[in-house]
Amino acid sequence: MEPIDLSVAPKVLLVVITREGDFPKHFQKLYHTHLYCQAGSIKFLFNDQPMECKAGQFLFWFAESRLSGLQFSKNFKATALLAGKEFLMDNIPDQSWSINALLHSRVHPVKTIQSDRHRKRILNNFESLYQHSLDTDHRFYAEYLNLRMKLFVLDMWDTFADEYEQRKHSLQTGSLYEQFIELLQQYCMQHREVQFYSRQLNITPKYLNHLCKIHSGITASEWIQRYAKERIIMLLQNKALNISEIANEMEFSSHSFFTRYVKKLLGVTPGEYRNRLEST
Repeated sequence: MEPIDLSVAPKVLLVVITREGDFPKHFQKLYHTHLYCQAGSIKFLFNDQPMECKAGQFLFWFAESRLSGLQFSKNFKATALLAGKEFLMDNIPDQSWSINALLHSRVHPVKTIQSDRHRKRILNNFESLYQHSLDTDHRFYAEYLNLRMKLFVLDMWDTFADEYEQRKHSLQTGSLYEQFIELLQQYCMQHREVQFYSRQLNITPKYLNHLCKIHSGITASEWIQRYAKERIIMLLQNKALNISEIANEMEFSSHSFFTRYVKKLLGVTPGEYRNRLEST
């Protein structure tokens, strides 16, 4: 595979998509994708789960997501805002809400747009961020564009806050499997044992693993590892946090235990993962 020069890739792209070839080369590696579907539909596998985004819906893919099998309907049309991988993650507003919002998007990439006002807001935000990215003559371009990215993220969070809250309510109203997933989103930072979640649901760990296997093809233990892995990756990508702070935030009993756990999940130690980020 030819090498990818990340330094020359634009930080922001705005493109109209009607087929797979309209995406830039290597877009899944280089960019986080925000896509508003205007007509038709797109089907795909996301973390091995079949999904579909239809006209009037919004889609968000993180860079380097487990994404495959893209299928476009004949009349498909969408507007996509692509934000550079590092550019977006470096400008996530530092709020307690941010990790849950990011993890929610990793599980639920397709979102319903509640009103025409929200649709216009999304497309206006796409256009605004893209146009500001072109204003390279601005005396304070770097700081200016970073602030625009933060504002874009806050606006997108606000647009989908109601859906996020509604999904959280399934903790009371959904099936046991759905309740487990919602509990996992809330507690996987500190609780990485099946027994914790089975106690919350008043069922045995064996039955919880069985339910998850039926609904998703993987066990509760595997779901816990997936969520913990996602959170660890996001925290390691946050350059403002040192490794000891991450271990403390996730309530590991020691730095060495955290290091062993990360190596089991990622194949490398936290320090080695950080070094790889700096070298890319």
